[in-house]
Formats: sequence, structure tokens, C-alpha cells
Amino acid sequence: MTDQPAASRVLVRTEGALGRLTLNRPEAINALDLGMIQDITRALEAWKTDTDVQIVLLDGEGRGLCAGGDVRALYDQIRDGAAERTAEFFRAEYAMNALIAEYPKPLVAFADGITMGGGIGLAGHAAIRIVTERSKLAMPETRIGFTPDVGGTYLLGRAPGRLGEYLALTGRTLNGSDAVYTGLADHYVPSENLGALREALAYRADPTGPAELVLLFDETPEPSSLAAERSWIDEVFSADSMAGIMRRLTDRAEPAATETAAVLAELAPTGLAVTLEAVREARTGDLRDALTGEYRRVLWFVNHHPDLVEGIRAQLVDKDQTPRWQPATIAELAPDAGAGARAFVPSVPLFG
Repeated sequence: MTDQPAASRVLVRTEGALGRLTLNRPEAINALDLGMIQDITRALEAWKTDTDVQIVLLDGEGRGLCAGGDVRALYDQIRDGAAERTAEFFRAEYAMNALIAEYPKPLVAFADGITMGGGIGLAGHAAIRIVTERSKLAMPETRIGFTPDVGGTYLLGRAPGRLGEYLALTGRTLNGSDAVYTGLADHYVPSENLGALREALAYRADPTGPAELVLLFDETPEPSSLAAERSWIDEVFSADSMAGIMRRLTDRAEPAATETAAVLAELAPTGLAVTLEAVREARTGDLRDALTGEYRRVLWFVNHHPDLVEGIRAQLVDKDQTPRWQPATIAELAPDAGAGARAFVPSVPLFG
């Protein structure tokens, strides 16, 4: 095994045939900063041609794989007028997401515990995605007046029915069985077996591939509750606009539909309109197309719309939970509220 300083926020080492990347910022549930993204990228690039590394494993210390990006740092950068530093972060993160998705060696991700936002960008694009009974997955960006990114629109756009719109807009948290059902994960492995699975991936001498090894530990999870909710979700979230979605929610008798209407009414209307369009756009094209669309929209929020800063302020800075959105309600949205974000052209392209 190779070692490195314990203070590193990403532990990079090899174990047998396994190249292992462990996010090591447990006090922040492994929230990503630019240095962590660069460390992950460097290791992955080096292992591409390292014949001793046959499989890569991505996991995290503490309560989860990764709670997302460092949102408070994003807030500070925007307030300080350092939008280019923010753009640099997103370019590095999205390039890492694409690298994971296109990696030439099997890449296994343990989405054990909290895996949200940027954590989905790490685990969701891996070749073999594993969840456990402790997994909590979500794309909660609309909760801060923002929009899902890191290729999340690509993943959610491929969920069954209209679950992609529903999950992107509400930010609902998924358990392990939900993640498998929606296509955000491939296998359900009890957390007590992750150590044995890691050992098998690292030291199994026979030619069995990693996918076959995982099947030795895979179990069938409980049925996802989302399957039972599909009838009303698919009908409601196929509406053409946020206003249409809200109208359909109020017409439904299901208590869950009423609860969903209440959730959406509290969120940033502009972020919801942009997100609805983004998920639907990402249903066509490949991951890089989706990342490019997300990059446009994210930098439009960073540079041109106040709701992102206001959402972070209300949730994480002042913590008063009373954001003042612009506009304040879905009913006040312009007919094409996503047009500005859709048409925005960043000064530096995502992919050269």
C-alpha cells in the first residue's frame, strides 16, 4: 500500500490492483473544493497508464461520500466579485465528471451515507455505483435558488417516467432502493460488507471482473416507494411549465401531491423554471452536452441573478430560512423564465 500525509483532503493510494481515492474532509461531509477536484483528477489521469492499477475505487471518510460542493465558498466568491474563480471551479469539476464517466478502467463508487450535489457528480457517473442501507442521495440545488449540475440533469433525465423532473425540482432525498430504481445506482450492498468487497476488488487473483465480484455481495433492496407514486408524479410533472405543474398538483387528491405543492411554493421560482427546462433538454444528447448546458445556466446564476446568493444567505449564512426570491412566486414568472440562462454564453467555454 502507498501512503500520503494524513492531512490531505483526498487520500490517494494503491491496494493490490486497486487505485483508491478516499475523500477525507469528514468535518464537512467531504464537500468538494478546487484542490480536492484537482487531486482526484491528477490521480485518475496518472492511473490511466499505470498497469499496476486495474480498478479504481472512490469512497469517503465519515458520514458520507460527499455532501456536494463548498457552497459557502461559492457565496463568498460571488459576494467578493470573484466570478472567474467560481467559473474555474465549475470547469474543473465538470471536466472531472466527464473524466469519471469516460474512464478507460472500471471505476467503482461507494455512495455510502450522504451523497448529494457534487457527490452525485462523483458517484453517478462511475461504471459501478454502489449504495447501502445508509445511503442518502439527492440533487438539492433548488433549495438554495440554484439548479442541478455536475451532470445531474443527464442522470435525472434518464430516470423512469417523470421522476427526473420531480426529483430535480423538489430535491427529494433518495434511499438506496430509490437510487437503484431511478437509475442513480447499480447495486445495493449492505454497509457491513463494503470492507470485504473492497478486499475482493483489490486482491482477488482470478480473472473475474469487478462487476462479477460486486454481484457476490449484491442484495435485493426493499421496493422503492417512488414506484408506488409514479401514477401521480408522471401525470403532474409532464406539464409544460411550472405553473402547469402547480395547477396539476392542486387538482390531485394524494396527500403527497399536496405536500409537494407546498415544497415547491417555498422554492425560488426562477431556479425551478430553469431546472425544469434543463432536465428536459438533457434527455437528448450525451453527458458532455448536458454539462455544457449546466455550465451556461450555472454561470448565468453566478453573474446575473440574485437568487443564488440569497438562497445561500438564507440557508447557510444568516440561517433565517426566509429567502426573498425574485420573483417571489411561480405565478409571477415570465412566460419564458429560463430564456436568459438558456442563452447565456460564458466567456470561457467549458470544453476547449
